[in-house]
Amino acid sequence: MVDTKNLEEMATRVADAHAYLHIDEKQAELAKLDAEIAKPDFWNDSTRAQSVSKQASNLRAVIADYESACSMLDDARTALELAKEDPEFESEAEEALAVLEPKLDDLEIASWFSGEFDSGDAIVTINPGQGGLEAQDWTEMIYRMLTRYCEKKGWKVRPLDVVPGEGIGLDRASFQVEGHNAYGMLRSENGVHRLVRISPTDAKGRRQTTFGAVEVLPVLPDDIEVDLNMADVRVDVYRSSGPGGQCVNTTDSAVRLTHVPTGIVVTCQNEKSQLQNKEAALRVLKAKLYELEQQKRADEIDELRGEVMANSFGSQIRNYVLYPYRLVKDTRSNIESSNVDAALDGDIDEFVIGYHRWRASQ
Repeated sequence: MVDTKNLEEMATRVADAHAYLHIDEKQAELAKLDAEIAKPDFWNDSTRAQSVSKQASNLRAVIADYESACSMLDDARTALELAKEDPEFESEAEEALAVLEPKLDDLEIASWFSGEFDSGDAIVTINPGQGGLEAQDWTEMIYRMLTRYCEKKGWKVRPLDVVPGEGIGLDRASFQVEGHNAYGMLRSENGVHRLVRISPTDAKGRRQTTFGAVEVLPVLPDDIEVDLNMADVRVDVYRSSGPGGQCVNTTDSAVRLTHVPTGIVVTCQNEKSQLQNKEAALRVLKAKLYELEQQKRADEIDELRGEVMANSFGSQIRNYVLYPYRLVKDTRSNIESSNVDAALDGDIDEFVIGYHRWRASQ
């Protein structure tokens, strides 16, 4: 027998989703964008056109998911009514509710990403902490974990600057992630990741603690202005250090950008040409400068308020313990799992969602 109470709970959640997703506002915004897209001269400005098309696509996806949930609720209600005459329809009602519940979970998750850049693409950078070979190995493990996670989400991963370490691991890594809510979701990984294990590089088999820092930045839309004077940027080109690929290790295709006023250094070597590497490096540099400016503003506000806020980058966000026991634990949400191998293979959705649920409750 279908639990009618469960049906009503699902109905309440669907009504709540309409409110917290601002469906009416999104439909009105989509109508405006569609009207702009329909104009004959829309594609005259291709950069603007691509941005508007992407906004419309994202809005259309959210609205479609909500309407799908409404349809599932209607199917469950209809099957429940029919079950009064024919009990065989009870299984259809149960099936509709079983599919509806995770759909509503997804809608709830989508509602968390209302920030200016949350729905867009992300740039992820990983740097080893102290520890030489051990830290380089951990950097490669983090890189594999995060790229595997992105691939499982159906997002496109594009390496920007992946530099092999001396002997093992990676000296550093950065990559761009393209997908809906990529930046919003991956903000959960921003911070320091701590690994505890028996060192594979220690002949005496001693326990080693290693750190790796992850930085997550948004890919800024073209209509976002960043105060960047190219006269302040030193451009160096050099031969790519990584293996493989046409032109890699044969031409000076790698690019290093140094923003002299701030000392920010960005490198890119995984694209096929020097021009592509320079364009990719500029995207990263602009994102870093934008983030720096936002942090300055936040610090000024905190100073006026008389508060001292800890910088999240540099704080320990998650522990991965392989010895003397096996456990992954997020220090913010307290989500934990003993399935360390799965987490390191990219199954970190419970930690990502757990972080955002914790953050939404603060």
